[in-house]
Amino acid sequence: MSPEAVSSTLELNEEGFLAHPEGWTPDVATVLAREQEGIETLGDKHWAAINYIRAYYLEKGMAPMIRALCQNTGLRLREIYDLFPSGPAKGACKVAGLPKPDGCV
Repeated sequence: MSPEAVSSTLELNEEGFLAHPEGWTPDVATVLAREQEGIETLGDKHWAAINYIRAYYLEKGMAPMIRALCQNTGLRLREIYDLFPSGPAKGACKVAGLPKPDGCV
């Protein structure tokens, strides 16, 4: 499915998070990154964060704490903010298809 087709079928809440996180795919991540976060291309470091966040969410039902994200991806906090300018909770979790986290990531 093309990114344009994905974009037209996404249902988002008022803050731009997926209304149905179970519908997430890598193509959805690409569209969310571009349209919601202004990230034109997802590189290897983006995917390292996204994949860790998704795996953690699928296993535990919640977003990981920022410390765990940094430790398990090898990314420093500053790098995460460089990759996802709106931050790990809003930007990274949004692109990873999670519902809006309740607390700090």
